[in-house]
Amino acid sequence: MRLVKGGGSFAGVKTKAAVLRQMELPRPYAESRPLSVEEVDLDGPGENEVLVQVAGAGLCHSDLSVINGSRPRPVPMVMGHEAAGIVRDVGPGVKGLAPDDHVVFSFVPCCGGCPMCAVGRAPLCEPAYEAAVTGQLLHGGRRFTVSGGEEVNHHQGVSGYSEYTVAAPESLIKIDKSHPIEMATLFGCAIMTGVGAVVNTAKVQPGTSTAIFGVGGVGLSVVLGLKLAGAYPIIAVDMLENKLALARQAGATHVINASEVDPVMALRDLTDGGAADVFEAVGNEKVLAQAYQATRKGGRTITVGLPDPARELTIPALSLVAEERQLMGSYMGSCVPKRDIPRFM
Repeated sequence: MRLVKGGGSFAGVKTKAAVLRQMELPRPYAESRPLSVEEVDLDGPGENEVLVQVAGAGLCHSDLSVINGSRPRPVPMVMGHEAAGIVRDVGPGVKGLAPDDHVVFSFVPCCGGCPMCAVGRAPLCEPAYEAAVTGQLLHGGRRFTVSGGEEVNHHQGVSGYSEYTVAAPESLIKIDKSHPIEMATLFGCAIMTGVGAVVNTAKVQPGTSTAIFGVGGVGLSVVLGLKLAGAYPIIAVDMLENKLALARQAGATHVINASEVDPVMALRDLTDGGAADVFEAVGNEKVLAQAYQATRKGGRTITVGLPDPARELTIPALSLVAEERQLMGSYMGSCVPKRDIPRFM
């Protein structure tokens, strides 16, 4: 990595980055190697842009869904959407951020002015979506190139699998330096998504009977949110004992190993007919159907996992009316990142 400084700001950076050049390569990825670590050129920050040295980045299923082609994005692309780092330079017009600030990235850089942002639905920001699917920053353009001048796309305006990256200030949430910055990485996706689904989307009340299907990083964050909300019981469902053990440590009061028993029947037995609020964090339509079946009459099923876009969910249509069921979607925990990340920390 080499920094080039000029005119009082960094004019360019040589940085190592994990680059995706082809989606849908065969598994195992240890053999097909879809990501390659390359030295790339990164322009210094322009107007309303920030140069960040990445201190930590998480591996999330949303990265995998681009790598395996279920969520197509333009390539080549510097991957990584869950990250935290240290501001090293700011471009003209940037307010509220300065060199040496610690920041968490938001993978939806809310513009603040579109119809969705105007009503507080930051995760549904329309300009942010357009930037994401075209591999650009929120205000347009790409800052990564390789030898020969080929542009390299940004992932969700973050591209955290790089030593350095440039982002829009809307993608960055300043945090107190007392927080361990590597751990702060998780607040950019897993914790924001899981805890937010509980406190923002579902607004779970104390004493509510709850369950969570799938206790990976997001599912464990749902458990943390349910404990914070005072839910009881908190039933964790997974097929791996090590994940269920972690769920207990996080606050689950009961666990069900779906590889050993029918999880729907087991959950119904534990809750006398089903839990009131059942969360799904796997991103699989079959698991979502199980979560729906494990929800009691008058209850709510909240899905936070990202399934393959081609998959469809089949549920009994009458149950939505005759049993007053609710099926809710939660993207990014229905969070406003600049509001919620600091308060979750």
